[in-house]
Amino acid sequence: MEEAVVVAGKAIGAGLAMVGALGGGIGIGLAVGGAVQGMARNPDHTGTIQTNMILGVAFAEAVAIYALVVSLIILFVLS
Repeated sequence: MEEAVVVAGKAIGAGLAMVGALGGGIGIGLAVGGAVQGMARNPDHTGTIQTNMILGVAFAEAVAIYALVVSLIILFVLS
């Protein structure tokens, strides 16, 4: 019985840790949407906007990867 409670707690904690992936998805969507609008309004600066967009996507995706790593640590490392 006690082991089942620990497993359930780990599963709930890992699920809550993955909420950070939701923020990464929203951030990527906002960054790409804003960049596309900026490139449509000012095509002369497409290269600069695209470079900044790629950096923004990489940073937002890093947050989601950190959330995944924390979730995996909760599931498999903590006892």
